[in-house]
Amino acid sequence: MNKFKDRISEAIRNSGYTQSQIAEILNISESNISNWKKGDNFPSVEILIELCKLLDESADYLLGLKD
Repeated sequence: MNKFKDRISEAIRNSGYTQSQIAEILNISESNISNWKKGDNFPSVEILIELCKLLDESADYLLGLKD
């Protein structure tokens, strides 16, 4: 879980998108993203797939399965 919160925070920071823009694109609330960044929960599989496409990162990387 710690790797995910660190990696999602970094990926968002490096993406050029704001948290608000990402929430709008994915049709979710900003609080969902805040919770991921705090390590309180994970996105659904469907949202994770769209997030990977948007941020140009692999799910394996974001989930800490690969470096």
